[in-house]
Amino acid sequence: MSKLRIHAFSVSLDGYGAGPDQSLEHPLGVGGMAVHQWVFPTRTFQQMHGSGDGSTGVDDDFAARGFARIGAWIMGRHMFGPSRGPWPDDQWQGWWGPNPPYHTPVFVLSHHPRAPITMEGGTTFHFVTDGIHAALQRAKEAAQGLDVRVGGGVATVRQYLRAGLVDEMHLAIAPALLGSGEALLEGMDLPKLGFQCTEHAGTPNAMHVVMTRVPAGG
Repeated sequence: MSKLRIHAFSVSLDGYGAGPDQSLEHPLGVGGMAVHQWVFPTRTFQQMHGSGDGSTGVDDDFAARGFARIGAWIMGRHMFGPSRGPWPDDQWQGWWGPNPPYHTPVFVLSHHPRAPITMEGGTTFHFVTDGIHAALQRAKEAAQGLDVRVGGGVATVRQYLRAGLVDEMHLAIAPALLGSGEALLEGMDLPKLGFQCTEHAGTPNAMHVVMTRVPAGG
């Protein structure tokens, strides 16, 4: 059965998944780049961005696991781009250039309709205006039995967590403090939602924690 998974979601020591004031100059919010430093040197990241080199080991293992058996992605509009409100035009096609790293259908949550965008490498962005459940249904259909990955941002992850739809979540807790921004787990009762810590491993760059949701009575 297809699962909904969160992988390599980076958070700061004080719980923020993004810094404040996202913009074209600061796609992860001001200071937000600091929580992702663990992944940039890895072979998985470097190969995604055209380099054949990169570090191996625990950090790379966790980064690579986030792409295994993934047949579709879901992301919020804030992860797709910096604009708000009605789409100003069709020029913006994401942060990633002509060949995004997803190579699957990607379903973007939005309040404003837009035609699908077909990119190089097998990525097609579909814009879903009728909510998280509709996006998940479409993503599971597109995944054809493989799993669906929620990419972000923070608000999108929180919506799927609160709805009890996430089966597995991997957080990479970075040794960085942001002070403000978008808090990932504030007000979230993970045990009540059925989550248990099933794996953890530390490196100099991050503490990796995997939480798995156990269904009631399971």
